[in-house]
Amino acid sequence: MTDFPYALERIGVVMEPLPDEPLEAEGVLNPASGRGPDGELYLLPRLVAAGNVSRIGIARVLVEDGVPVGVERQGTVLEPERTWETGAQNAGVEDPRTTWVPALGLHVMTYVAYGPLGPHTAVAVSDDLRTWRRLGPVRFAYDDALDVDLALYFNKDCVFLPEPVTAPDGTPSLAVLHRPAWDLSEIRPGEGVHPPSWVTDTRPSIWISFVPLDRIRADVGALAEWRGHRVLAAPEADFEELKIGAGPAPIRVPEGWLLLHHGVTGELVGSLAQQQNVNYAAGAMILDADRPWEVVRRTSEPLMTADTEDERSGIVPNVVFPTAVEEIDGVRHVFYGMADSKIGVARLVRR
Repeated sequence: MTDFPYALERIGVVMEPLPDEPLEAEGVLNPASGRGPDGELYLLPRLVAAGNVSRIGIARVLVEDGVPVGVERQGTVLEPERTWETGAQNAGVEDPRTTWVPALGLHVMTYVAYGPLGPHTAVAVSDDLRTWRRLGPVRFAYDDALDVDLALYFNKDCVFLPEPVTAPDGTPSLAVLHRPAWDLSEIRPGEGVHPPSWVTDTRPSIWISFVPLDRIRADVGALAEWRGHRVLAAPEADFEELKIGAGPAPIRVPEGWLLLHHGVTGELVGSLAQQQNVNYAAGAMILDADRPWEVVRRTSEPLMTADTEDERSGIVPNVVFPTAVEEIDGVRHVFYGMADSKIGVARLVRR
């Protein structure tokens, strides 16, 4: 890791649950972020009520001397209200990622809709971070050459790149990262791990897909129609032993696109249960500037592990989970979930 050009410097906790707030009874975590029309910086945290029912809130970031020190809560912006976001045993809108896309003049949110058949990715858009238009669950175009119907699988850790790229087929497109998981036993007991025939490493990995820009401009609903699927990165390093997933929207750096991600070690019990024997750490990779489906460099050791008490103790212990990057006074700051309970912040620095 010593030759990787970026590092994280921990600052501290920026948001934690209020003891008398029912919507935060089981934590505030894994925020999205963005600048509002007023120029202020906002977090969109996942708020978890009793029974693991999640909503997405909004909170203005309080800054002192260029450093985030807390938040001012301003309510909720997304509730589990649709039939595909609620089920008899679970409900929630979870783990938002937002990307400001200047070419569209919109914030594009991906989030996990936790409905009757478990977690599936959905898309919403907004021009002010407060009013979100749902575009529905993601529709994955079928590619016979890949022998895969991605609609079958749970999918998380999805996020759009902020600038259009030229897709492998030559089409100007928005690229989106996602993380399918092949275990279908949660839907159909006994089915087990059921990957495409050509997949040899069945550990959950980061994929990339594309949405043609002309289709989006004709109908913004096309943001939820993904095509051109391919594997971007599978687990490699020791801290990624079980699985990896994308973090915040990649950011442009001199070397290409900087993608923060998480890697998981330990022991997974089922694919949907709240885990207690895992360790989530933050890593990074650099994607090619023009061909973001190609990884140029990646960390062999984590940039950050669960070392503080706030990161080690919580609803899911030993978790560092980066989900947002924002610039404050010329310095990039990374917001991350701490043990599925609180939100921390760290500086992203160049070595």
